[in-house]
Amino acid sequence: MKIQKIPRPDGFQLGPAPRWQEVADLPLLTKERVQQALARVTRDEWPDPIQAAVLCALFEEDGCLCVLLTRRAASMRSHTSEVSFPGGRLEKDESPQAAALREAFEEVGLNPDEVEILGNLSPFSTRKLEVAILPFVGWLSQPPSLEPNPDEVEQILRVPLARLWEKGAYHQEIWDLPEISGLAIHFFELDEDIVWGATAHVLDELLGRLFIES
Repeated sequence: MKIQKIPRPDGFQLGPAPRWQEVADLPLLTKERVQQALARVTRDEWPDPIQAAVLCALFEEDGCLCVLLTRRAASMRSHTSEVSFPGGRLEKDESPQAAALREAFEEVGLNPDEVEILGNLSPFSTRKLEVAILPFVGWLSQPPSLEPNPDEVEQILRVPLARLWEKGAYHQEIWDLPEISGLAIHFFELDEDIVWGATAHVLDELLGRLFIES
Protein backbone atom coordinates (compact mmCIF):
# COMPACT_ATOMS: atom_id res chain seq x y z
CA MET A 1 0.00 0.00 0.00
CA LYS A 2 1.24 3.48 -0.85
CA ILE A 3 2.10 5.48 2.26
CA GLN A 4 0.37 8.86 2.45
CA LYS A 5 0.77 11.69 4.91
CA ILE A 6 -2.64 11.98 6.55
CA PRO A 7 -2.70 14.96 8.97
CA ARG A 8 -4.86 13.12 11.50
CA PRO A 9 -5.22 15.13 14.73
CA ASP A 10 -4.87 13.67 18.20
CA GLY A 11 -8.09 12.61 19.82
CA PHE A 12 -10.11 12.02 16.65
CA GLN A 13 -13.26 9.94 16.90
CA LEU A 14 -14.85 7.42 14.59
CA GLY A 15 -17.96 8.72 12.86
CA PRO A 16 -21.16 6.89 11.93
CA ALA A 17 -21.51 4.46 9.08
CA PRO A 18 -23.19 5.89 5.97
CA ARG A 19 -26.76 4.96 5.10
CA TRP A 20 -25.61 3.20 1.96
CA GLN A 21 -23.73 0.61 4.02
CA GLU A 22 -27.09 -0.66 5.23
CA VAL A 23 -27.92 -1.94 1.74
CA ALA A 24 -27.86 -5.73 2.02
CA ASP A 25 -27.30 -6.46 -1.66
CA LEU A 26 -25.44 -4.35 -4.17
CA PRO A 27 -27.98 -3.00 -6.69
CA LEU A 28 -27.49 -3.40 -10.41
CA LEU A 29 -25.40 -0.40 -11.40
CA THR A 30 -26.31 0.69 -14.91
CA LYS A 31 -26.00 3.88 -16.91
CA GLU A 32 -29.72 4.45 -16.45
CA ARG A 33 -29.44 4.11 -12.66
CA VAL A 34 -26.61 6.64 -12.60
CA GLN A 35 -28.65 9.09 -14.69
CA GLN A 36 -31.65 8.64 -12.41
CA ALA A 37 -29.52 9.33 -9.33
CA LEU A 38 -27.91 12.43 -10.79
CA ALA A 39 -31.24 13.86 -11.91
CA ARG A 40 -31.84 14.82 -8.27
CA VAL A 41 -28.89 17.23 -8.30
CA THR A 42 -30.07 20.53 -9.77
CA ARG A 43 -28.24 23.51 -11.24
CA ASP A 44 -29.66 25.62 -8.41
CA GLU A 45 -27.24 23.88 -6.03
CA TRP A 46 -24.19 25.37 -7.77
CA PRO A 47 -22.44 28.24 -6.01
CA ASP A 48 -21.13 31.15 -8.03
CA PRO A 49 -18.46 31.09 -9.19
CA ILE A 50 -17.28 27.51 -9.75
CA GLN A 51 -13.48 27.72 -9.77
CA ALA A 52 -12.44 24.09 -10.31
CA ALA A 53 -13.91 20.82 -11.57
CA VAL A 54 -13.16 17.11 -11.41
CA LEU A 55 -14.29 14.16 -13.52
CA CYS A 56 -15.72 11.02 -11.96
CA ALA A 57 -15.55 8.68 -14.96
CA LEU A 58 -17.48 5.40 -14.80
CA PHE A 59 -17.10 2.38 -17.08
CA GLU A 60 -17.85 -1.32 -17.11
CA GLU A 61 -14.89 -3.69 -16.95
CA ASP A 62 -14.88 -7.44 -16.23
CA GLY A 63 -18.55 -7.32 -15.33
CA CYS A 64 -18.14 -4.51 -12.78
CA LEU A 65 -18.88 -0.80 -12.83
CA CYS A 66 -15.58 0.93 -12.14
CA VAL A 67 -14.50 4.46 -11.32
CA LEU A 68 -11.34 6.09 -12.65
CA LEU A 69 -8.99 7.48 -10.01
CA THR A 70 -5.36 8.59 -10.06
CA ARG A 71 -2.52 8.63 -7.59
CA ARG A 72 -0.87 12.03 -7.79
CA ALA A 73 2.82 12.17 -8.58
CA ALA A 74 5.29 12.49 -5.71
CA SER A 75 6.69 15.61 -7.40
CA MET A 76 3.44 17.55 -7.09
CA ARG A 77 3.53 20.60 -4.82
CA SER A 78 0.36 19.68 -2.95
CA HIS A 79 -1.57 16.52 -2.08
CA THR A 80 1.55 14.48 -2.89
CA SER A 81 0.82 10.80 -3.68
CA GLU A 82 -2.84 11.20 -2.74
CA VAL A 83 -5.62 9.47 -4.65
CA SER A 84 -7.83 11.87 -6.55
CA PHE A 85 -10.08 12.36 -9.54
CA PRO A 86 -8.66 13.98 -12.66
CA GLY A 87 -9.39 17.68 -12.41
CA GLY A 88 -8.17 21.16 -11.65
CA ARG A 89 -8.85 24.87 -11.86
CA LEU A 90 -10.82 26.47 -14.67
CA GLU A 91 -8.92 28.45 -17.25
CA LYS A 92 -10.12 31.89 -18.36
CA ASP A 93 -13.59 31.76 -19.97
CA GLU A 94 -13.70 27.97 -19.55
CA SER A 95 -16.82 26.15 -18.38
CA PRO A 96 -16.57 23.70 -15.44
CA GLN A 97 -17.43 20.74 -17.68
CA ALA A 98 -14.79 21.72 -20.24
CA ALA A 99 -12.22 22.05 -17.46
CA ALA A 100 -12.98 18.58 -16.09
CA LEU A 101 -12.64 17.00 -19.53
CA ARG A 102 -9.48 18.96 -20.35
CA GLU A 103 -7.81 18.00 -17.10
CA ALA A 104 -8.68 14.33 -17.62
CA PHE A 105 -7.08 14.45 -21.06
CA GLU A 106 -3.97 16.21 -19.74
CA GLU A 107 -3.55 13.89 -16.75
CA VAL A 108 -4.36 10.45 -18.17
CA GLY A 109 -4.99 10.92 -21.90
CA LEU A 110 -8.75 10.34 -21.68
CA ASN A 111 -10.29 11.44 -24.98
CA PRO A 112 -13.11 13.93 -24.24
CA ASP A 113 -15.08 12.53 -27.20
CA GLU A 114 -15.30 9.19 -25.36
CA VAL A 115 -16.97 10.75 -22.30
CA GLU A 116 -20.74 11.19 -22.01
CA ILE A 117 -21.45 13.58 -19.15
CA LEU A 118 -24.46 12.24 -17.24
CA GLY A 119 -24.67 15.03 -14.68
CA ASN A 120 -22.92 16.39 -11.65
CA LEU A 121 -22.70 15.82 -7.92
CA SER A 122 -22.87 18.53 -5.27
CA PRO A 123 -20.18 21.22 -5.41
CA PHE A 124 -17.79 21.38 -2.46
CA SER A 125 -14.66 23.11 -1.25
CA THR A 126 -11.61 21.66 0.48
CA ARG A 127 -10.52 22.74 3.93
CA LYS A 128 -7.27 24.35 2.78
CA LEU A 129 -8.26 25.42 -0.73
CA GLU A 130 -11.18 27.82 -0.52
CA VAL A 131 -12.51 27.33 -4.04
CA ALA A 132 -15.80 25.87 -5.23
CA ILE A 133 -15.20 22.52 -6.97
CA LEU A 134 -17.83 20.82 -9.12
CA PRO A 135 -17.67 17.03 -9.68
CA PHE A 136 -18.99 15.79 -13.04
CA VAL A 137 -19.96 12.16 -13.60
CA GLY A 138 -19.06 10.81 -17.03
CA TRP A 139 -19.91 7.50 -18.70
CA LEU A 140 -17.47 5.62 -20.94
CA SER A 141 -18.95 3.05 -23.31
CA GLN A 142 -15.89 0.83 -22.93
CA PRO A 143 -12.82 0.55 -20.68
CA PRO A 144 -10.53 3.42 -21.63
CA SER A 145 -7.01 3.18 -23.01
CA LEU A 146 -5.02 5.59 -20.85
CA GLU A 147 -1.48 6.87 -20.39
CA PRO A 148 -0.55 8.76 -17.20
CA ASN A 149 1.21 12.10 -17.48
CA PRO A 150 4.28 11.46 -15.28
CA ASP A 151 4.44 15.11 -14.25
CA GLU A 152 1.05 14.80 -12.58
CA VAL A 153 0.07 11.14 -12.19
CA GLU A 154 2.03 8.30 -10.63
CA GLN A 155 -0.55 5.59 -11.25
CA ILE A 156 -4.00 5.13 -12.76
CA LEU A 157 -6.49 3.24 -10.58
CA ARG A 158 -9.55 1.43 -11.92
CA VAL A 159 -11.64 0.75 -8.83
CA PRO A 160 -14.86 -1.33 -8.89
CA LEU A 161 -17.67 0.43 -7.03
CA ALA A 162 -18.44 -2.95 -5.47
CA ARG A 163 -15.03 -2.80 -3.78
CA LEU A 164 -15.90 0.55 -2.18
CA TRP A 165 -19.21 -0.90 -0.95
CA GLU A 166 -17.62 -3.92 0.76
CA LYS A 167 -17.81 -4.18 4.52
CA GLY A 168 -14.74 -2.71 6.15
CA ALA A 169 -13.70 -0.62 3.15
CA TYR A 170 -15.24 2.61 4.46
CA HIS A 171 -15.02 4.51 7.70
CA GLN A 172 -15.55 8.08 8.82
CA GLU A 173 -13.52 10.09 11.30
CA ILE A 174 -14.50 13.25 13.18
CA TRP A 175 -11.63 15.74 13.40
CA ASP A 176 -11.37 18.74 15.69
CA LEU A 177 -9.08 21.30 14.07
CA PRO A 178 -8.05 24.82 15.11
CA GLU A 179 -10.16 26.38 12.36
CA ILE A 180 -13.13 24.00 12.59
CA SER A 181 -14.43 21.35 14.97
CA GLY A 182 -16.50 18.28 14.26
CA LEU A 183 -15.23 17.94 10.70
CA ALA A 184 -16.33 14.67 9.06
CA ILE A 185 -13.53 13.05 7.03
CA HIS A 186 -14.31 10.05 4.79
CA PHE A 187 -11.95 7.14 4.14
CA PHE A 188 -12.00 4.17 1.75
CA GLU A 189 -9.29 1.59 2.38
CA LEU A 190 -8.33 -0.36 -0.74
CA ASP A 191 -5.70 -3.03 -1.24
CA GLU A 192 -3.53 -0.64 -3.20
CA ASP A 193 -4.17 2.63 -1.37
CA ILE A 194 -6.29 4.79 0.92
CA VAL A 195 -8.80 7.21 -0.58
CA TRP A 196 -9.65 10.04 1.81
CA GLY A 197 -10.55 13.70 2.04
CA ALA A 198 -12.27 15.43 -0.87
CA THR A 199 -12.10 12.40 -3.19
CA ALA A 200 -13.67 10.13 -0.58
CA HIS A 201 -16.29 12.82 0.08
CA VAL A 202 -17.35 12.71 -3.59
CA LEU A 203 -17.39 8.90 -3.63
CA ASP A 204 -19.52 8.85 -0.47
CA GLU A 205 -22.10 11.10 -2.14
CA LEU A 206 -22.02 9.03 -5.34
CA LEU A 207 -22.60 5.75 -3.48
CA GLY A 208 -25.35 7.31 -1.40
CA ARG A 209 -27.21 8.52 -4.47
CA LEU A 210 -26.74 5.23 -6.34
CA PHE A 211 -27.59 2.85 -3.51
CA ILE A 212 -30.18 4.78 -1.50
CA GLU A 213 -31.82 7.63 -3.38
CA SER A 214 -32.34 6.25 -6.88
